[in-house]
Amino acid sequence: MGSKPRLTGYRRPDGSMGIRNHVIILPVDDLSNAAAEAVAKVVPGTLALPHSYGRLQFGEDLELTFRTLIGTGLNGNVAAVVVIGIEPNWTQRVANGIAKSGKPVASFSIEGKGDLQTIADAARVAQVFLQDASEIARESASEGDLILSIKCGESDTTSGLGSCPTTSEAVDRWVAAGGTVFFGETSELTGGEHLIADRCIDDACRNLFQTTYDNYIKVIESTGANLLGSQPTQGNIAGGLTTIEEKALGNIAKTGSVPVVGVLAPAVAPPRNKPGLYFMDTSSAAAECVTLMAAAGAVIHLFPTGQGNVIGNPIEPVLKLTANKKTAASMPEHIDLDVSGLLRQEYNLTKAGDMMMDVIERTVNGRLCAAEALGHREFTFTKLYISA
Repeated sequence: MGSKPRLTGYRRPDGSMGIRNHVIILPVDDLSNAAAEAVAKVVPGTLALPHSYGRLQFGEDLELTFRTLIGTGLNGNVAAVVVIGIEPNWTQRVANGIAKSGKPVASFSIEGKGDLQTIADAARVAQVFLQDASEIARESASEGDLILSIKCGESDTTSGLGSCPTTSEAVDRWVAAGGTVFFGETSELTGGEHLIADRCIDDACRNLFQTTYDNYIKVIESTGANLLGSQPTQGNIAGGLTTIEEKALGNIAKTGSVPVVGVLAPAVAPPRNKPGLYFMDTSSAAAECVTLMAAAGAVIHLFPTGQGNVIGNPIEPVLKLTANKKTAASMPEHIDLDVSGLLRQEYNLTKAGDMMMDVIERTVNGRLCAAEALGHREFTFTKLYISA
């Protein structure tokens, strides 16, 4: 009798692999949220993803919305998609983008039918999609099949000393095993951006990273705003991080020691034949960042926190770890791994890394993370401009 696979997942028609098997009801625009949520109520077990945008956007802002919608449907954690929009053209564009993966997808537009007819038609298809998805079996997987993403939040001094270095252990091990990892939070690299630039694999990567970082900061500086209270946040300041440079060093501490092999625009998937560590240009807002990384293909997320952050995502499990003893005790329902023993010198960083990998493997193989069990499904788009 063969040994049990260490990692398992669901293989999709395009060769990608996920660790969850969701059938999602995806609204193209905010006007379609009600219909999408109604379908999910009629067909329990499906998952609606309401959001706030998708109307009167233009230019790169609109393209980013389409990338986010289509990329969400393409994610390996998604088995099938029902797309609902107010107008047929944009609805079909999203469905066509997802259909290229070979997974089941159907589209419904509300104009000329109304909510009730649309809900009835979409629910009939969603039921079949859900039943068919229930027959998809898990199979053996490896790190090379699964994209990991990382972001920290509500950081404090324990983040840079404990939970971020523990995440770093996982990053190095994942990449060494042939996997791909995303990191981002462009503004939170400030003061340490040269450390990331120095790790870029070649001049082209380094130049693209520096240009991407510089452009992001120029936008912020052009407003003349004082970011204190936003960067660092009030929670960061309460936790002892008084400058963006201090926050950046803790943030960078979670990215491992491996080279940066590429720079990605928001919600853009990496080449499949080039695994490794990628920087993605993202907001530092937790829900926005995780949503963009999931839309680029990440199927599991590591989220170090100090003061305590409750972020989740509807399709990408978000594992939260902390080295803050108080947070682990006061918010235990949100913490998947307590590594505060690292700061009490009860074990070393290698052991903390072992503990992290164990939680990752159990989550990959089907165990719900805390955010999933609590119903945290933050799905938040990044908006670049005003609407037309």
